[in-house]
Amino acid sequence: LAYHLARAGLKDVVLLEKSELTAGSTWHAAGLTTYFHPGINLKKIHSYSIKLYEKLEEETGQAVGFHQPGSIRIASTPTRVDEFKYQMTRAGWHPTEQYLITPEKVQELFPLLNMDMVLAGLYNPGDGHIDPYSLTMALAAGARKYGAQLNYPVQVTNLNSRSDGTWEVETPLGLIQANRIVNTAGFWARDIGKMIGMQHPLIPVHHQYVVTSTIPEVKALKTELPVIRDLEGSYYLRQERDGLLFGPYESEEKMKLQDSWVTNGVPPGFGKELFESDLDRIMEHVEAAMEMVPVLKKADIVNTIAGPITYSPDILPMVGPHQGVRNYWVAIGFGYGIIHAGGIGKYLSDWILEGEPPFDLIELDPNRYGKWTTTEYTAAKARESYGFNNIVGYPKEERFAGRPTERTSGLYDLLKSECSMGFHAGWEQPHWFYKPGDEIGYKPSFRRTNWFDPVGREYKQVMEKVGVIDLSPFGKFKVKGTDSVKLLDHLFANVVPKVGSTNISHMLTPRGKVYAELTVSQLYPGEFMLVTGSGSELHDLRWIEEEVMRGGYKVEIENMTDEMGVLGVAGPYARQVLQKLTNEDLSDGSFKFLQSRHLKLSDIAVTAIRISYTGELGWELYHRKEDSVALYGAIMEAGQKEGIDNFGTYALNALRLEKGFRAWGAEMNCDTNPLEAGLEYFVKLNKPADFTGKQALKQIKEKGLKRQLVYLTLETDNVDPEGNESVWHNGKVIGNTTSGSFSYSAQQSLAFAYVPIELSKVGQKLEVELLGKNYPATIIQEPLVLTEPTRMRLQRKGESPKI
Repeated sequence: LAYHLARAGLKDVVLLEKSELTAGSTWHAAGLTTYFHPGINLKKIHSYSIKLYEKLEEETGQAVGFHQPGSIRIASTPTRVDEFKYQMTRAGWHPTEQYLITPEKVQELFPLLNMDMVLAGLYNPGDGHIDPYSLTMALAAGARKYGAQLNYPVQVTNLNSRSDGTWEVETPLGLIQANRIVNTAGFWARDIGKMIGMQHPLIPVHHQYVVTSTIPEVKALKTELPVIRDLEGSYYLRQERDGLLFGPYESEEKMKLQDSWVTNGVPPGFGKELFESDLDRIMEHVEAAMEMVPVLKKADIVNTIAGPITYSPDILPMVGPHQGVRNYWVAIGFGYGIIHAGGIGKYLSDWILEGEPPFDLIELDPNRYGKWTTTEYTAAKARESYGFNNIVGYPKEERFAGRPTERTSGLYDLLKSECSMGFHAGWEQPHWFYKPGDEIGYKPSFRRTNWFDPVGREYKQVMEKVGVIDLSPFGKFKVKGTDSVKLLDHLFANVVPKVGSTNISHMLTPRGKVYAELTVSQLYPGEFMLVTGSGSELHDLRWIEEEVMRGGYKVEIENMTDEMGVLGVAGPYARQVLQKLTNEDLSDGSFKFLQSRHLKLSDIAVTAIRISYTGELGWELYHRKEDSVALYGAIMEAGQKEGIDNFGTYALNALRLEKGFRAWGAEMNCDTNPLEAGLEYFVKLNKPADFTGKQALKQIKEKGLKRQLVYLTLETDNVDPEGNESVWHNGKVIGNTTSGSFSYSAQQSLAFAYVPIELSKVGQKLEVELLGKNYPATIIQEPLVLTEPTRMRLQRKGESPKI
């Protein structure tokens, strides 16, 4: 980070290191570098790091010991081969080289393998390993060359935030005043956080790797062996001089946490020490390695390194500014610090200098965690994440350690045995519901699985009768005060809704990217309720709070997420059912689409908004969490005659895709502008307020778009798109899907995708790659199914709408 900030020309960059550079986890790291990552934009981080490390020596004069023999992930089960095919379509639209290779090619690249166990390989040329100490010294030399100050040994003893948003950093050598501070303290990050009342969910894990003496068969090779990752054996293995080095990830039952550091802090003197090694703990992996690479059987182990690595609950680091504290940034929780260092240094530096992230990495947002992330949760999750390092990465993956958290909706106890729950920002939310005869439970697959038919049943329930869904995980904020209208007019690209009305609004970045999508309701004059998706709660709140501080707006913001429950009721009988519970007139003339009002349902106070992400007739009912069970009971009771039933988020996704509704995080995010995403309707470029991103959008519009979001039907078999797959045309990858699902009305797959403007016309034939096969796709006119308000409008005009 110091290197990139200084290189970009920022003055007064100061790095404080408590002992010496590389102390902690860096000096003993195995130093693996790979282009591969199952995520999407994290591939960009890996790619940037490797490209930077390739030229550092030339730039700084400091050797970095970078070896690039490539790497191969080994598939030894048919499911693994499916996973590799799944990863190939996700990598196809990225510039990174990645190949699915045959056992013959694997053997040619790594002749020492037991080929009985190899079905396929996933090969990344350019992968390898680097010497972590030399790399650090090269970055330090570069940082100094560009004017950064690196001071050590200097321990930070205290941090004081000042009313103007700047910081005082206390050290034994005196006080430093800073405009912003970035916590990059590795496994000391928790201790630094505690100085300002932050509880960062981090925990050190014990990681061991083993180095052998010279192995004659290795010494005899003409070229360095590629790094291999034996996924079933759960270890990595690479050449180390004329021997081999391998590091296992043992199961969650066997792995070891250093929990005492969480409760008591890191021992004061700890810097370049190691833990006691424990070969027994990793013996089954050692045996697996000997089975896969038989020359290991005769090799001597000369060194076993056991050292601390910091884990966050989900293994991904926390990177960026923190909600609730001004100008406090973090880059902490790196389980793979060497490969992430270069890319994250650049990413954060760009964000700090330009005021917005260069691309979307919400999966690294430190604000994905909250008060619900307890120490117990962090420990349970770190164990699981470490043990799951090499498990099969299925679509719609669920992991069950540490659940449920304290963050459950009012209906959790009532519904938990009736459905398959999904985890959303600490919450449990029903994905799909069980009926007698269903194969229940979590059964992940790359193809259609046990939820496919039940979701079709729930889809039909909402389209033909009426369904109820628990939407309590939504992020919910109240905004009020003399400047509330002015603030929202500046933050959002849409107009501010009138009292009693609701609209869908987008916060854009200065460059005109879609930072967030919220529904905005003006409940009373100057008092608003803002609602966002569960995963964006603190991400959006931080952006709003920052704008309030920057513009000096007189407003109060209250985060109501945990106190407030939400039920969605949708389907043709939704009005009929709810009308039985209230004296308020719910008729179309009286309670129109996108109106909001306070009313009582069965004597329970709710704020009702006539909106539904299903696109059917429906309301969202906001209420006190402690009223959820009574409200749900009353609605279910009232809907007996209409055949009311539950539905979950999988059916909701199928319903919204058929209606052509976009989702934040898929069709739009910090990588996309609202015009290419087809959101013009919600962007009012002619409104008087100079909203954030307005000028950039005008320029984007003037220049014309290069790509466009399109709506596709696919001819598939037992597999459906889910987003991030490669889109092909004439033998070339030309774009990517953003989300997808089976359409239960058209009885075929449906997806959104970004393609070049010249290939975006309705009727255009394309292909989408799923599990190694290209399926025919056609761009169709959206939506596939008209929304209920549109159908009603057409009916009133005497036209017969298509459902």
